[in-house]
Amino acid sequence: MARRPSAPAPEAPPDAGPAIELRGLAKVYRTGAGDVHALRGVDLSIRRGEILVLLGPSGSGKSTLLNILGGLDRASSGRARFHDLELTTASEAQLTRYRRASVGFIFQFFNLVPSLTARENVALITEIAADPMTPEEALARVGLGDRMDHFPAQLSGGQQQRVAVARAIAKRPELLLCDEPTGSLDSESGVQVLEAIAEVTQAVGATTLIVSHNTDIAAMADRIIRFRDGRITEVEVNARKVAPREMSW
Repeated sequence: MARRPSAPAPEAPPDAGPAIELRGLAKVYRTGAGDVHALRGVDLSIRRGEILVLLGPSGSGKSTLLNILGGLDRASSGRARFHDLELTTASEAQLTRYRRASVGFIFQFFNLVPSLTARENVALITEIAADPMTPEEALARVGLGDRMDHFPAQLSGGQQQRVAVARAIAKRPELLLCDEPTGSLDSESGVQVLEAIAEVTQAVGATTLIVSHNTDIAAMADRIIRFRDGRITEVEVNARKVAPREMSW
């Protein structure tokens, strides 16, 4: 598919340069059956505060890109820069500090500790972050102010995912990475989770990337990035962003 020319991203504050710069980014996994090319020369600039939705079939490179941006994996070649940090050449100690200070992760499966309350699950992050919200503030931001002392088993799937959102944003991350955050939820719970992500993205000024197989989610993005076979095939700018509650699901 030919790459569609994209219009400029929405206006950012005058001092806001790109949060992320990717140039020729490639990832090759070596296996006994041969090399698997997960990313093939990805070029992309992402502005601070943008919401990007990454779409594409399984194996197209979306989650690999998130793992590299989150400091969980390393590129095979090319460059990935987050503000002044070169992720591709950073030491393990630098990546650990980066993950702890700057990145919030939200996954399809909630990964909550079942023996801890919602408040205590969020406190796992706030106790190690430099300038965190309180667990109470983070949970209130996702609409769970009255569920703080409930255990995961006492919460619905959507509520558990909102606890995971609260945990991710409690450190006030500069980068929020969401890998299929609504993949295991019904439509109403999914909308609630996306509302929480959109609201906290604005509140903390995070740059947010959302990987999804659900093309409807693209309506909430500033830009939609389509992947296939490890390459970006299309970049589309949303002329009109839609709130999650207004999206057809």
